[in-house]
Amino acid sequence: MNLISKKIKIFFFFLISVFAFSQTLSSNLSKSKIALGEKVTLRISINNIQGKDVISKPKNELLPFHFEEIKDEIGESASLYNRTIEFQVFEEGKFTIPELEFSVNGKILKTIPYEVTVYNPVNAEDKINDIMNNKQVDLGFTDYWEMYKFYLLGVIALFSSLFLFFKFFKNGMFRRNKKTELPVHKTLIDLKNLEKKKYAENGNYRMFYVELIDITRNFLTQQYRIPADVLLTDDLIEVMKRTNRISQENEKIVEETFLRGDLVKFAKIFPTQEMMKQDFTKIYEFVKRSTADIEAEHLREAQ
Repeated sequence: MNLISKKIKIFFFFLISVFAFSQTLSSNLSKSKIALGEKVTLRISINNIQGKDVISKPKNELLPFHFEEIKDEIGESASLYNRTIEFQVFEEGKFTIPELEFSVNGKILKTIPYEVTVYNPVNAEDKINDIMNNKQVDLGFTDYWEMYKFYLLGVIALFSSLFLFFKFFKNGMFRRNKKTELPVHKTLIDLKNLEKKKYAENGNYRMFYVELIDITRNFLTQQYRIPADVLLTDDLIEVMKRTNRISQENEKIVEETFLRGDLVKFAKIFPTQEMMKQDFTKIYEFVKRSTADIEAEHLREAQ
């Protein structure tokens, strides 16, 4: 009997030790039926963490879609972890907060799922009764004007804006922004990214000219409406001279850079670092100056 009694005591001591040092998670939702936009609080507590880190989703990312988190506070001590989340829902219906996982020293703890019902606080039945109980009133022109004047003024403003927009668009007021500034801005960024690769400093002249010419071809295609992306260098030079869309100064820069790039790509010349930097600077300045070419072309078209 003493042996059995001793074993029972050891068993109960083991159970007490396990529960005393294991972590337990509890959670509480302040309300499960809420109005649109009403603030609700979800509290989560884990005890006996024994100074260990609690791992979970980052702040303001714990709850799924539909739940707009407006506050997410975490409090920790040596033995206790608390997390308080305030949220709102702006859509009617039933939504579920699933099991939320927390890891303590490799042990996964989960909350229970919560179903949240969201309703519109405006009582539709009361609204209908109010309308039915209203007296019928004969309305005149002034009454209708007071009721709908803002709608009418809004429609007039909308059509006026559309008219002005299409008028300016037709006259080319937005053409420069769309066809000039955007390609220039993008190309300058691409050139800056090319410069950061330091091909010239590292002696990688072939990749330098491959990327420099590709960037320039794309720019010519977008800015000047020349099919530079599908033409060989000789054909491209001929098209530039024939269309006369690019100034002679800019045309010369493109021609010299492309011809030198072809020689480099086929290992017929080996450019110096200084030469590569000069070609880069010339193309960069050509892109910045290109708006003058486009404006000159617009003047020719208007004549």
